[in-house]
Amino acid sequence: MKFLEYTPLERINDFLDNLSLGECTIKGCLEAYSCKHTGTDKKLSLSLEHEILDYLGRSSDTDSSSPVDHLLSRSSRKTLIYLVLTLYHMYPDYDFSVVKAHQFFTEESWDSFKQIFDTYMFEASKEWVEANGDGSLLETLKEALDEVVKLSECEIYSYNPNSDADPFSERGAIWSFSFFFYNRKLKRIVSYRFLCLSNLVAEGLLPNELGYGEDEEIFDDMDM
Repeated sequence: MKFLEYTPLERINDFLDNLSLGECTIKGCLEAYSCKHTGTDKKLSLSLEHEILDYLGRSSDTDSSSPVDHLLSRSSRKTLIYLVLTLYHMYPDYDFSVVKAHQFFTEESWDSFKQIFDTYMFEASKEWVEANGDGSLLETLKEALDEVVKLSECEIYSYNPNSDADPFSERGAIWSFSFFFYNRKLKRIVSYRFLCLSNLVAEGLLPNELGYGEDEEIFDDMDM
């Protein structure tokens, strides 16, 4: 996997680098990667492939209707390996299990992504229009993604790990989302991580573990 630099992505990254919205801060990061193996990728991908095959073998011995049956397809395994390799490049100090990771990946559509983005990035989108005045944040994001990975040819995946398998967790996080846009033909992936942090927790005014009521009060200040 090789990190790819694209100016349209960097423009959005610059805007979403600690965007303060009163009691909370929005952060976002877009990263593009080529799926061509570099360095230790080949060795790691073989290790991940063996992990999957070993798991499939054990699953077939115990359950004839295993939920991982789709991994019997080499194409599906290859896609999963590319997604996990991307995670490794994003967080090189975290040891990902491909078998565990596949449980947290969900195939999405652009409409499902758009619904999440419109809901949770509403305030950030208003700030974008005020700062730039040249189209919505979502439209700018869509154009940037289309330039890099051609959205019409993309498979879209969300990654929603539990707390034990989440390398993205940050102190004071209220919510967070991770999406991957994968173009099989171009062999490129764009990862998009965006999250909301409580400034009150970051400043030590609230404990790191927000209670339900405290969470609600923070959301009350956001027009969603």
